Amino acid sequence: MGKIILITGGQRSGKSAYAEKLALSLSDHPVYLATAHIWDEEFRQRVKKHQDRRGPQWTNIEEEKFLSRHDITGRVAVIDCITLWCTNFFFKQGAPEWEQPTVEQALQEITSEFDHFTQQDATFIFVTNEIGSGGVSPDPIQRRFTDLEGWMNQHVAAKADEVVLMVSGIPVKIKG
Repeated sequence: MGKIILITGGQRSGKSAYAEKLALSLSDHPVYLATAHIWDEEFRQRVKKHQDRRGPQWTNIEEEKFLSRHDITGRVAVIDCITLWCTNFFFKQGAPEWEQPTVEQALQEITSEFDHFTQQDATFIFVTNEIGSGGVSPDPIQRRFTDLEGWMNQHVAAKADEVVLMVSGIPVKIKG
């Protein structure tokens, strides 16, 4: 039977480091599923820091959208992160705004993919940002993305066996 763990919190709260440490406590050879699309050089350097932090015991997979393409049965996997994963469903690169998916379309696609992926018998450690804790953005695109991310986080949290909120590097268990 699979297990879903959700690690949430603000930026630089220690989510990824905690998720990696947890995965290594559960497996000698965990999987790291990176969902990031490399947007620019600064972001490439951020990704490189994450890669350098992990050792050779990790199986690294880069997958921007379709996690279910990867069979991780019997494994422990860190999926980092839901926020970037949502971004990949929310924005069609290079398409004009009128061709971008609606929040509802993006949410349906990503929840369907999540549900399909997590049918595997594996331990899933999802990392996400708690982006709705700030004020309401004056930008309509940011508000729409916050809606998508919030609803996706709720979907994952509802299905999760455990939910951990990271606060200034300290894990606070809020479910399980």
